[in-house]
Amino acid sequence: MKKTCLFSAAFLLLSSCIFASASEYTTIEELNGKNIGVQTAVLYEELIQDRVPDAVFQYYTMPNDMILALQSGKVDAYLIEEVSYGVQKKNHPDLAVLDEPAGYINATCIIGNNERQDRLLSELNQFIADSWDNGLLDELYDYWIADFDPVNDKCDITGFSGENGVISVAVEGGYEPFSFISNGNISGFDVDFICRFARAYGYTPEFYEVPFEAIAPGVESGKYDIGMNIVVSAERNETGTLSDVYYTTPIRLVIMGEDESELTFFQQLAESFNKTFMREGRWKLFVEGAGITILITVTSIIAGTVLGFIIYMLCRKGNVIMNKGTNVFLWLIHGMPTVLLLMILYYIVFGSSSLSGTWVSVVGFSLMFACSMIDMLRVGCNAIGKGQFEASTALGYSERQSFFKIILPQAAQHFLPIYRNDVVTLIKETSVVGYIAVLDLTKISDLVRSRTYEAFFPLIVTAIMYFIISAVLTKLVTIVEHSIDPKRRKKDKILKGIKEKD
Repeated sequence: MKKTCLFSAAFLLLSSCIFASASEYTTIEELNGKNIGVQTAVLYEELIQDRVPDAVFQYYTMPNDMILALQSGKVDAYLIEEVSYGVQKKNHPDLAVLDEPAGYINATCIIGNNERQDRLLSELNQFIADSWDNGLLDELYDYWIADFDPVNDKCDITGFSGENGVISVAVEGGYEPFSFISNGNISGFDVDFICRFARAYGYTPEFYEVPFEAIAPGVESGKYDIGMNIVVSAERNETGTLSDVYYTTPIRLVIMGEDESELTFFQQLAESFNKTFMREGRWKLFVEGAGITILITVTSIIAGTVLGFIIYMLCRKGNVIMNKGTNVFLWLIHGMPTVLLLMILYYIVFGSSSLSGTWVSVVGFSLMFACSMIDMLRVGCNAIGKGQFEASTALGYSERQSFFKIILPQAAQHFLPIYRNDVVTLIKETSVVGYIAVLDLTKISDLVRSRTYEAFFPLIVTAIMYFIISAVLTKLVTIVEHSIDPKRRKKDKILKGIKEKD
């Protein structure tokens, strides 16, 4: 019965991605009072707010998420750049747009708040001016936008002299045709533009794929030198250092149109599978993403367990300073959302360091798991009566032996079920590391969806991979739990090293 329900739910999800009906909207004003999707932080909603004052704007992280929302009826329309709509239309023939543009936007680069800000701003503005004059920007527009071929695109990310150092560049990484993963490498209009700038001015670019809403904060904190595709607004001009405009485009309201596809349901299913896994060897990306997720999870569990145990051992004899400090530490970590903790570590604590997002994630999750470990040890050890400690010392056990041979094994039986649940929770929590430019399993799923504009296979397979990782790690904890069960230990092992009393 459960399998039947799961299959039915999956079938309905896939069907909602493929079949749609025609829309009745023809003007912007007809969308007043309706739900309109918009990508977080792009500010496109400001273009039509006065014309649809009663509309409800729903915000999405990825552009392809808005397609699914439209097809499933969660929104009645969504806002997107005309150039991106052209790519979406090729993958989803059932989409349409209103004849009237919602407006026009200018895109710029935001320059990092660090010692190279003035120099980079001057050089980038000069490069933009030269590129308008010599036709380079028109050439890039034609290649990446007007005549974009998502199968045979080529972006040269080599040939850098690097005599002026490395520049870190924040791109979304999932916004075709501006920045996306192609054949395992970063590609797109923004990437090509920055690579040409870097070759002209002697830099070596390093690209970081981060959610769009995290680009500006990361650049303004100095973590990145340049952030791409920032929409110009009066408020951003006041707070950020923006370059000159490097492209302009209309913004369109996308609605449901007629399904023009000639493929059958199962043909579309097969095509979706091929695009998700086979084309460009994208299955390798899922494997690499799973490897990063496992690395972060396992390392954080081990480090967090060791750190939590050490702190507990320092506190368990009643050291006032250590206990108060530990309580403040627990209060801070437990009271902070995971994403916020990771962003504070990445952009502030390690903002000026070269520590990668992966290892910053390990630090963050190790701290979180250490807090849980301290609480578990406190609860488990407090559940063991003091009489057992007194009895063990009376039998000749030292204080250390009493704790490790008598108290801790019994306490473990109380907290290991909680420990096992915390392991599963940690695995799920790692899905947010994409906010600090880590290409984990969830982020890879997002990037693949941004290329294929398919939701079914990337989401379902990602969920299955998380289930497998959780099951394996849970099984390992269960094995440890059984191995230290006091009821399973032999008497000679318990008494090993104990001096008999005369």
